[in-house]
Amino acid sequence: MILIVDDDYSVTASLGLLLKQKGFTTVSAATPETALATAARPDVDLVLQDMNFSRETSGAEGLDLLRRLRSARPGLPVILITAWGSIALAVEGMKAGAADFITKPWSNEQVHQAVRTALGLAAAGGAGAPDRAALDARYDLASVVGRHPAFVEVLELLLRVAATDASILLSGDTGTGKEVLAAAVHGNSARRRGPFIKVNLAALPANLFESEMFGHVRGAFTDATADRAGRFAAAQGGTILLDEIGDLAPTCQIKLLRVLQDRSFEPVGSSRTQSSDVRVISATNVDLEQAIRDGAFREDLYYRLNLIRVRVPSLAERTSDIPALAAHFLERAKSAYGRPGASFDPAALEWLKAQPWPGNVRQLEHLVERAVLTAPAVRLGVEDFRRTLEMDLGAGRDPLPQVGSMTLPEIERAMILKTLKHHNGNLSRAAESLGMSRPALYRRLEKYGIEA
Repeated sequence: MILIVDDDYSVTASLGLLLKQKGFTTVSAATPETALATAARPDVDLVLQDMNFSRETSGAEGLDLLRRLRSARPGLPVILITAWGSIALAVEGMKAGAADFITKPWSNEQVHQAVRTALGLAAAGGAGAPDRAALDARYDLASVVGRHPAFVEVLELLLRVAATDASILLSGDTGTGKEVLAAAVHGNSARRRGPFIKVNLAALPANLFESEMFGHVRGAFTDATADRAGRFAAAQGGTILLDEIGDLAPTCQIKLLRVLQDRSFEPVGSSRTQSSDVRVISATNVDLEQAIRDGAFREDLYYRLNLIRVRVPSLAERTSDIPALAAHFLERAKSAYGRPGASFDPAALEWLKAQPWPGNVRQLEHLVERAVLTAPAVRLGVEDFRRTLEMDLGAGRDPLPQVGSMTLPEIERAMILKTLKHHNGNLSRAAESLGMSRPALYRRLEKYGIEA
């Protein structure tokens, strides 16, 4: 049963009729006291609460009721309803534990999807300890490699919410496998037969954002010689991965927020509104909370994107997965480069496990691939990988630091300096060699005080 909280009868009546048509039963409350008493009933599964139901308090009473509901029934999902001009109030509600928010005027499908997602997430909670074998038996995970407990915990959570349409924010260092996990969510969702569209926002100029994301019509601007569908239209019925979301220009963030909130958009130069039936997964290696404090990222967009937030562990945090990952990349390289007999010396795998991997899984993949290409023999030993890594870093015959002789940040800084030297200061080539994006490299240069 869904509890609808508002002192406006027209709101409770219209929402009640909509939800009844969708197969739900509802009950309404016009005061905080009635809402709290009704929410205590065990058959109430979700609350739809208008934040401005008390017209004299500008939302303060709504926030207070939300906190009291959360205190009385911590696991009860609450979806907030507010006007677009009061999104700051919705953000405060999300901080207080609301499951989601929708804005007025709402669309019926928007309400239905928010309710289904919140109920699905609530039902998905409370799983036991994650087990990779159990996940493999239930889901299609052929492209996902890793059995380390920290990684499996992340994987299990993502698969638990895959069946919902909840937006997901994947955070973590560059190269940790966020794209692979996003694809796994899509491939194990009800949208798996739809498209999976990937967009690197860091590589998208701000002046092209609207055209690339929402499309344009012929004549919309000088070079618009024909109609062109954008990425959201291409992802219709499927999933869109917004990679490097932390690098999105502030001027573009409000445009993205409106689309995510209204679930509709207009191509550039068109007055025709198109609906957006797209599940959104975002990925970033930026500390978005710090970006919000710095004024570089919108707080309301942050809460719209991260109904589910997952930090993907770095490769250094899951070194026990390195042999399996290396074997996975070896099989692909053997097929791609015609070296079917290539194999690892066991000592080489131990050596790989001892390296710092600032570029994470992506760097390991590149290293295995280049070793297969350049090694003189089919059995890959420590020297083959050492030589390949030193060629990348411009280290010549200088050995890598012994494990324990330097901290991980010191090793990472040294590797970045060597890579920059090897590539004569070319940031694009250095970033590629390290298995990271240019923005990620810039952030590390700033972190370690390196001038480029």
